[in-house]
Amino acid sequence: MGGVPVAKFDADLDARSTGHQVVGRGLWFFANVVLLPALVLTGLVAAWVWFQQETLLFKPLPLAANTVLATTPDVKEVVIEVEGARLSALHLKRDGAKGLVFFLHGNAGNLQTWFVNIDGYRQANFDLFMPDYRGYGKSTGEITSERQLRGDVRAAYAAVAPQYAGRKVVIYGRSLGTALAAGLAAELANDESRAQPDLTVLVSPYQSMLALAADVYPYVPQALLRYPLRTDAAVGGIKSPLLLFHGSNDSLIAPSHSAALKALAPKAELVLIEDAGHNNVQTFAAYRARFFAALAAL
Repeated sequence: MGGVPVAKFDADLDARSTGHQVVGRGLWFFANVVLLPALVLTGLVAAWVWFQQETLLFKPLPLAANTVLATTPDVKEVVIEVEGARLSALHLKRDGAKGLVFFLHGNAGNLQTWFVNIDGYRQANFDLFMPDYRGYGKSTGEITSERQLRGDVRAAYAAVAPQYAGRKVVIYGRSLGTALAAGLAAELANDESRAQPDLTVLVSPYQSMLALAADVYPYVPQALLRYPLRTDAAVGGIKSPLLLFHGSNDSLIAPSHSAALKALAPKAELVLIEDAGHNNVQTFAAYRARFFAALAAL
């Protein structure tokens, strides 16, 4: 029988060994030079997103504790005690007011920048109550979870709502505050022991922080978001009339978010403010006319 020459056998063995070594070096290079750094980078980005969400979402402007916020006789400063903090609030309060607008503001600034242009409320004969979130203005503490944030909103509402028993109450949310306002209105709708709001107003709302993050950071896993802020999960449970406002030129929260919320709450009214952006909706006559007409109709 003819055998394979030893020299050829050795050559084939060497070739296979060399091929295995090349493949092995390739796998080592991929695992240690490509894959491992990518996994480490992904982990670092995930950790940064997880721990920096408060910095990304909330832009408070603190004020000194001795700052005077109430500058007219019909506006009072209010302190609301919550677990681990004290919330600062302003209350436009007058005898004989028709009702109250409970206002949850956006993610930046403080009461000095939000509690402005209140003559419209006076003329509409409505009082106005607006709290600062933790860390904003003269409010102490810091926001650490959505549960805490919603608990503070409940506490602020509970501090003022009993004063308006038998009168009209409007839950109002602006930008960041829209998910909080919608959640509060839906909670009240499911609690027969508490007075129901007569109107809920959401200005520049978002479907959820999950949906908004997907618009801006499409590659960030939603499981990393600790503040889902689901406006979309709340609007269907709101029993009061629901009024949505959105600027047609809003580049921060697209008008499609309001359209999606309208689809979830078909009885809601959506008012698109032509040429308005995100931060200037309140300056447009079309917004003021429709909003104050809604108050007058209550």
